[in-house]
Amino acid sequence: MPAIAVIGGQWGDEGKGKVVDLVAEQADAVVRFSGGDNAGHTVINRFGKFALHLIPSGIFSPNATSIIGNGVVINPEVLFQEIDMLMARGIDASPSRLFISDRAHVIMPYHVILDGLEENLRGGRAIGTTMKGIGPVFADKIARQGIRIGDLMDRHNFMEQLRPMLDQKNLFLTRVFGSQPLSLTKIYKDYIEYGKRLKPYVRDTTVILEQALKEGKVVMLEGAQGTMLDPDFGTYPYATSSSPTAGGACVGSGISPRAITCILGVFKAYCTRVGGGPFPTELDNEIGDHIRERAHEYGTTTGRPRRCGWFDAVAARYSNRINGFTGMAITRFDILDTLETIKVCTSYKIGNKTITDFPSSIATLEKCKPVYEELPGWCTTTCDIRSFKDLPAVARKYVKRLEELVGCHANLICVGPERNQTIVKKAVI
Repeated sequence: MPAIAVIGGQWGDEGKGKVVDLVAEQADAVVRFSGGDNAGHTVINRFGKFALHLIPSGIFSPNATSIIGNGVVINPEVLFQEIDMLMARGIDASPSRLFISDRAHVIMPYHVILDGLEENLRGGRAIGTTMKGIGPVFADKIARQGIRIGDLMDRHNFMEQLRPMLDQKNLFLTRVFGSQPLSLTKIYKDYIEYGKRLKPYVRDTTVILEQALKEGKVVMLEGAQGTMLDPDFGTYPYATSSSPTAGGACVGSGISPRAITCILGVFKAYCTRVGGGPFPTELDNEIGDHIRERAHEYGTTTGRPRRCGWFDAVAARYSNRINGFTGMAITRFDILDTLETIKVCTSYKIGNKTITDFPSSIATLEKCKPVYEELPGWCTTTCDIRSFKDLPAVARKYVKRLEELVGCHANLICVGPERNQTIVKKAVI
């Protein structure tokens, strides 16, 4: 059986948690492959409502193994809080069904502190980081001076890594920012204890995944954030620090690209963005406010209000090109139920020039004005509809127009937050 990648097609917050929770019922393993606890996946199912930041949304499927892959950066304290929360609510997050890659990098206290200090230093050009230490830990990873989960299992080796690293970070904290130095003894003691609790969960997860694929099992790869936040192909520098794309799924999980046969792009029926950076279809008006309040568009991780706008087909086509979606899930479709007119951005205007490709330059993107196509709204509730043919004709027309503009068919249309509030237009598996 194939590996299935579930990828955010926009700027994150597309509703991947619900989609993974739904499709994971048919999966044997679910792998989180990128990001850290800067991501937040909201899941509502028969067990209740959950906000997950590190553990894959497939944890609710009793038959699926959950894996935190090598591409994820882990704050142990946050991870333990999440495990404890799930166990307290009757969800098995024990080492028998949750595995953590020994190659995943560890978020240290200095990463979190530096994240906030560096963001404040940017002033008006702030990226909008979640202040979770994500950027600094990935910077250390690329600079080949990071600490990995497996390192916490070896007391002597961990100290040999930590001492010179903390000396360097303390110099930076004290001399550049005028902050207090961090204690080597405390950090060492805390993280050795974290390592003891983590040890039963830690595996070479590439071996587990290789065996699962050899046995014909279904492996689902769960992305964090969205394609438009990719550090190479997104709105750089207003981007995240690891690749949330289908290509990143291979790097962040340790499986071959040949194993992936299904790439499901997740798109909201409109667009949202959190933090800084250009957002061509942003609605800084009553309609944007209406969408935000109706959909409760506030960050799962930060609580910050999300910027809202019309569906951007220019960005969506580009996202499809980068990922090669075999299909898409359209989420939050019911949020548009009350609008008499719905707009879709089909191209950008820069002065007198019309462009249909997404520009790489932020300076260019900031000058882009959306060119809209107007479609009639359906002005009736869709939250109880379970069949595509039962949608109002104008709602079906909206879906078909998005399919044409993005360049792939829709598998799923989500008409509410509950797992069963989903129209299966075409089966994913």
